[in-house]
Amino acid sequence: MRMLPVRVYYEDTDAEGVLYHGATIRYLDRGRTEWMRAAGRSLRHVADVERRVFAVHSLTVRYLGMGRLDDELTVRTRLSGTGRASLDFAQSLWREQECLAQAEVRVACLDADTGRPAALPAPAFDEEPDDA
Repeated sequence: MRMLPVRVYYEDTDAEGVLYHGATIRYLDRGRTEWMRAAGRSLRHVADVERRVFAVHSLTVRYLGMGRLDDELTVRTRLSGTGRASLDFAQSLWREQECLAQAEVRVACLDADTGRPAALPAPAFDEEPDDA
């Protein structure tokens, strides 16, 4: 599991200082990007050299609590499965011991030139990167 610290800034909140649901999605995106980097796969390298890009295919989020302005949160990301051309992630957003959101995300691997589904670049993403 990869953990990424994030802080709730003013721009991430609604008029009442509560974490806006769209900001949660951005935090999850960052968590997956950092998971890939920790797995040794820079998204820029994968796009430029291996000619593969990743796009969210499906996303389900359950909101369980409210984040607030200036909270220190942690995005937890783990790989929950792989397909020939997809990665499945289980993610969650935490404030200390309280889970604020849980998400299941399927990311499609696409050919960078055609935008069509393409096999994951080798080597495959078989194991979890160590948390740093």
